[in-house]
Amino acid sequence: MQRFPLIITLLLTVSLAYYIYTPLPDALQEQWKLMLLDASFRTITYTAALMQWFGFGHHITSTRKYVEALEITDPEFFPGVKVSDETFSGVPVRVYEASGGERGLKRGLLYFHGGGWAYSSAKTGAYDKMSRIWSDELNAVVVSVEYRLYPEVQFPVPYLDCLTAAKYFLSSEVLSKYSIDPERVAVSGDSAGGNLAAAVAQAISQDSSVKVKFSAQALIYPAVQALDFNTPSFLQNQNMPVLSRPFMAQFWMQYLGADLSLMGQFLSNNHSSLQQPVLTPELRARYDWTTLLSPEHQKNYRPVVADEGSEGILETVPGLLDVRASPLLAKSEVLSKCPKAYIMTCEFDVLRDDGLMYARRLQEAGVTVTSAHYEDGFHGCFSFLFWPLDFDVGKRALRDYINWLQDNL
Repeated sequence: MQRFPLIITLLLTVSLAYYIYTPLPDALQEQWKLMLLDASFRTITYTAALMQWFGFGHHITSTRKYVEALEITDPEFFPGVKVSDETFSGVPVRVYEASGGERGLKRGLLYFHGGGWAYSSAKTGAYDKMSRIWSDELNAVVVSVEYRLYPEVQFPVPYLDCLTAAKYFLSSEVLSKYSIDPERVAVSGDSAGGNLAAAVAQAISQDSSVKVKFSAQALIYPAVQALDFNTPSFLQNQNMPVLSRPFMAQFWMQYLGADLSLMGQFLSNNHSSLQQPVLTPELRARYDWTTLLSPEHQKNYRPVVADEGSEGILETVPGLLDVRASPLLAKSEVLSKCPKAYIMTCEFDVLRDDGLMYARRLQEAGVTVTSAHYEDGFHGCFSFLFWPLDFDVGKRALRDYINWLQDNL
């Protein structure tokens, strides 16, 4: 009987280690910290799903509450930055104003947070802290947009919230109010926020009614297409923390209002099969990774193009072909008018190829692009900066991002 507690302890320890352990590539640093982070996210997700099964609200709403409870928000972080909550044409935003630094007009930075169009907030945790850092170090007015999220809304509402906030921010009255130099205003975002930033940058560049244009865009591992879930990076990193291939497909389907029972069709690329007449050769070329990626990133993968697929799915989910949702599908003449770009990608990220393809298409359209690729990077690392979720690659990425904005804005 004396051995029984020891056996139980050993079994629990082994079970916990099995739950936490995920095989990771050798190039990834701080592996156990990443495993613990991923296990924590999985635990929260499973708990929220169980809560929904028992009738305690939507699993995404529950997940938000759990994550926000764990995030550390410090109102005294960078006390020299003035923080205020405002509304821009009805869209909630948080404004960060640097009080020190050089005199004269300031830079302006409009930021859209990530989170799969379903999670996160401009006002809490890492996003709040990063905005304070950017404002202080760049002598900038940073506006972080609190756009509406799934399941409360779907596309195009988050995009329209961001576009509305952008137009308001770029008005001469608002720029003057915050003493912002109209020649030094950038739009930026990470992941789903990178998607929104790219789409808004395209729209603003085309809108003749908006006199002040963005002079730069900084996109952090952006999601820019939902027609191919079998790019080399989707396959290479399909089970990688913190964003797996099925999770990314689910985020897209939720955002675009697709029936989640079609998940298998999306993962098999049946939604973009050769049977879809609207997908002309010209349109397919805009997301063809066999021509847009270097051999280094194509590796030994082969394109997955289904001969037959789900009939009528593109009509049922029109957002799949809407450039406001999928900026990679924009015509070259649209891309040519976009501002210079900084595009960050990570080797161990399902969205790596999205960012690389978008960088290539912008370059081919004549846009100046700075590509920052992290061989030891993973999805989400850009915002994992603060204890206990601090990663060295995230700190390097943040420093490179700030340095680029200092030099180009």
